[in-house]
Order: sequence, then C-alpha cells, then structure tokens
Amino acid sequence: MEQYALIMRHEDGLKVASPEQIQVWMEQTMNWIGNIAAQNKFVSGTGLLFADAKIVKTQGNKPVVINGPFGDIKETIGGLIIVKADSFEEAVEFAKSSPVLQGEGNSVEVRRISSKDGVH
Repeated sequence: MEQYALIMRHEDGLKVASPEQIQVWMEQTMNWIGNIAAQNKFVSGTGLLFADAKIVKTQGNKPVVINGPFGDIKETIGGLIIVKADSFEEAVEFAKSSPVLQGEGNSVEVRRISSKDGVH
C-alpha cells in the first residue's frame, strides 16, 4: 500500500467567508476525513493558515523573502492530508469526494509520496 498526499488548492482562498460558512466547511471536511479514517486509510493532515505567510525564493543567486502567498497568484494551498491507498486510482477517488471541490476553480492535487528508500 502506497501513501499519497492530497493537496487542497483554493482559487477562492483569500475571499472572506462568514464564521457560519467556515463552520459548515469544517464539518464537511471532518466528515470526509472521518470516512477515509473509517477505512483505516488516513495517515495525517493539516490545514494551512493564510496569515503571516512568507515565500523564500532565489533572486540573483540570493534568497529573498517576500510576503505571500498573495498578490499575483489566484490559488492558495489550504491544506493537505496523507492517505494510504491500494492504488493511485483509489487515492484519486478520495480526492474526488473532497468538499474543497465545492468552490469554483478549487482542486485537489494527488501526489504519490516517495518511499524511504526512494523506490516507487
């Protein structure tokens, strides 16, 4: 069984939602994760906050720190979970049921996690 990262991307991530809407989304997300956990396929996960973010990038062979992820990008990473799956297709099925997909333009990226020995 392989492990996969399900990375939740929000095109609407910087829009302000009401506390009630955030509560609904959190409940839906916890139910989604609970369903995966009930199958003994949930490994770990976390949400990512949008405040106090920085981006470190190379500019002229030197690291530069900028505020981010704001400004010229349309999407943000809202969180990720790690799941165990018998196949890539099963991991994709988990992603297809994510409540994140309710937002227009939102997506869930599915990536296989490299094994400790680097063999896939």
